[in-house]
Amino acid sequence: MSIGDNTAGPLLAGRGLVKAHGRSEALRGAFVELRAGEILAVTGASGSGKSTLMHCLSGIVRPDAGSVTYAGLRLEELPEKRLSELRRTDFGVVFQFGQLIPELTALDNVALPLMLAGTDRGRARSAAGEWLERFGVRGQAERRPGEMSGGQAQRAALARALVTGPKVVFADEPTGALDSLSSEQVMTALVHTAREAGTAVLLITHDAQVAAYADREVQLRDGAVAPLEVTA
Repeated sequence: MSIGDNTAGPLLAGRGLVKAHGRSEALRGAFVELRAGEILAVTGASGSGKSTLMHCLSGIVRPDAGSVTYAGLRLEELPEKRLSELRRTDFGVVFQFGQLIPELTALDNVALPLMLAGTDRGRARSAAGEWLERFGVRGQAERRPGEMSGGQAQRAALARALVTGPKVVFADEPTGALDSLSSEQVMTALVHTAREAGTAVLLITHDAQVAAYADREVQLRDGAVAPLEVTA
């Protein structure tokens, strides 16, 4: 199967996912599919299992039951080392507060995934600068996260997630800590860049305006996908 071929089935799929945290069951048989190049919004109330679903689909945590398939690979069957490799190469993750390393400049934050993958520092920094330019924050390259606005830092976090050329970006409430203008700027930049690169995006959000940027929307209720799928 060729990665990126929509006719060959979903690029990423979670089927019958169950995950408990202590006695609380966060996922109860959730089922979701993401096609190559698609932007899918997963919505739902706080506590509905959205973030847990993302963590299972990205291989950050293993489900208690069910399966996660990515490009023909069963993630729950892979050793941790292979999962870590996938998260460095094929997956990009953006969290609500960006989680940039505070001691590093924006440029070095974005260059870091490339250097961890073996790219020399000069080439990594050059590529990082190009990605900061794409997201309109090249002027913030030598600033640390604490010296940038929330919207600027989040766009730098998006650049870091995309710099390795991932096939899938997982964005967990990427605008949750931003004002409406910054939210619009971040989502416009994310959608434009993902479309340009052919990157699939799994967008976790409770915000209907953010979900409207997606091609499709599915709703989680009490750890399961709601019966009706809403098409954006």
